[in-house]
Amino acid sequence: MVSLPLNLSDYIKNNPFFLAPMAGVTDNPFRSFMREMGCGLITTELVSARGLKEKHKKTLQLMEFEECQRPVGIQIFGESADTLGEGAKIAQDTGADFVDLNLGCPVNKIVKKGAGSALLKDLKILATVLRKMRSETSLPLSLKVRMGWDQNSLNAGEVAHIAYNEGFSWMTIHGRTRSQGYSGQADWNYIKKIKAEAPLPIIGNGDLKTARQALEKLKFSQCDGVMIGRGCLKNPWIFLEALTLLTETTETFNRDCNQLIRRLKNHLEKFYDEKLFLLQIKKFCAWFSAGIPHSAPFRQELFMEKDRDKVMEMIEEFFNSSHFTLKEIKEYGPELMRGHG
Repeated sequence: MVSLPLNLSDYIKNNPFFLAPMAGVTDNPFRSFMREMGCGLITTELVSARGLKEKHKKTLQLMEFEECQRPVGIQIFGESADTLGEGAKIAQDTGADFVDLNLGCPVNKIVKKGAGSALLKDLKILATVLRKMRSETSLPLSLKVRMGWDQNSLNAGEVAHIAYNEGFSWMTIHGRTRSQGYSGQADWNYIKKIKAEAPLPIIGNGDLKTARQALEKLKFSQCDGVMIGRGCLKNPWIFLEALTLLTETTETFNRDCNQLIRRLKNHLEKFYDEKLFLLQIKKFCAWFSAGIPHSAPFRQELFMEKDRDKVMEMIEEFFNSSHFTLKEIKEYGPELMRGHG
């Protein structure tokens, strides 16, 4: 089992570009695919600590990972210290390299239960939660937060000090409040401010649509790393591009779109049955096509088709006939602005 140093230095010095956990997106096969595509530290999608405690089959499946993903962390959410403490212990027993606590999810069904961003509303309760998690596992612990509940309660700086005092190893900040959801722009000035004051390593997150933006925000904020979410759904090469810019080296990777999709297909086939495979390959190819001319009718026809061979033929024809590389598409459009990162 890999054991992370508390300051992350052995991992971020070569690759400070992390894959953001995205519910319903960063599943087991996609994480393995992104590892091949150059991402740094990997965290699973959102996993219910209560579901782990009650041994729900689907929840346990969300926690599964392949060895190629290491170092890999399990991101858990929950509303009580005891449940989250037990969730952290179960994650350790599963073989994870670290455990991440979600304090950023703004979705109503999570927040109404007192989980996700709701834990930012009472820092005394939060301190109890973090202390309990620390007592239940010897693994490194991290947390992913919003700037605060709303603009009148920006408290990520306080959270960073509480986390440090309770033995957490690093913190990721998404540059929006819970009340913003995914609207507006991520506030990297605030992230920079927290980084300058925080006693533990800080990872910045929010609106990193291109590799150049990722590098620029890394340098601007002086964060220890940055976390990329929706940007990799538009451009799967974003991590490799960012590493090329960081190291100022010549690009050496292949940008053939159909070769890329075949690699993703291989990962999905190993994990899903026929029905779910088709759903997933359609979903990811629809995201990859966002912003490309004539992509709207392509997506519409793609989701109507049920025959596997025809689906794969449609995908290959579209990405061959478009005469482009994804490098030419600088921004993603509204297709990817619906709450994934």
